[in-house]
Amino acid sequence: MDVTPESPEQTRKRLLRVMAHARVDLLPGGYTFVEFPLAQFPAHLVTNTACEALALVRDHAVWSALVPASASTKAEDRYVVACLHFAPDIPNSGFVGWLASEFKQQLGTGVFVICGHHAADGGVFDYWGIPESVAQQAVSLIHAMQARGRGAE
Repeated sequence: MDVTPESPEQTRKRLLRVMAHARVDLLPGGYTFVEFPLAQFPAHLVTNTACEALALVRDHAVWSALVPASASTKAEDRYVVACLHFAPDIPNSGFVGWLASEFKQQLGTGVFVICGHHAADGGVFDYWGIPESVAQQAVSLIHAMQARGRGAE
C-alpha cells in the first residue's frame, strides 16, 4: 500500500493514469446476489469442476454469493460486472472511492466493488458491479476516463 501525501490534483492525475493502464474486461451476462444462512455454506456454488459463484462474502449471519442472474431475476437486482486488473507499478490507493464517486456524480448510481489479488496478473483486481440499467453509460465513462488518462501522459 502506497502512503504518499499528495494534493487533490496530484491524486486525480495519478488515478487517471491508473485508469489508463488498467485492463478492463466486461463479463458476459448479468449477475445478482443470493444469500445462504451461515451454517449452510453454499458448496454447490464452488466445486472442483465448476464455479458458478464469482465471489463469496459473509457477515455474522449469511453467506452472500455473486452468481449469474437468471431470466427471473428482477431488473433492479441485476448487475453488469466489469473486472479491472491494475498495472503493478502504479500505486492505485484511493481508486475505488474515486471511481465510485465519478459513477455517482456522472451517472447518479452507486456500485459495489469486490477486490481480489492475482499475483501473476499484476496483483490487485476489482470486480465492479454496475446496475444493468446504466451499464452502457458506465462502460462509456470508463473508456472516456481511460482515454483522458492516456492523453495526460
